[in-house]
Amino acid sequence: MASIENSRRITAEDVRRDYESAAKEVEALGAELIGAAKKWEAMTADLCNTIRDTAEAYRKEGEKISGRIEESAGLTEHVRKACKDVRRRITEGDGDVR
Repeated sequence: MASIENSRRITAEDVRRDYESAAKEVEALGAELIGAAKKWEAMTADLCNTIRDTAEAYRKEGEKISGRIEESAGLTEHVRKACKDVRRRITEGDGDVR
């Protein structure tokens, strides 16, 4: 009878060890998954920063180009008025062209 109880105890102890070993493997896998998730978070944050920075650079470039266009339009208007004035002076006979 003692050997039967011993067999049960050994079997129960073996099962407990197997479950404990499996639990430790699950914990290790969990730690690996958490590490991978943190790396993914960091990559995602970097990607979001890159997207934000790229969008901001496009906005700044758009503002710069828009400013150049406005400046060119102003200069074109100034030249157009000057040409119109010169043309008027020539056609009206005012010899003093400035």
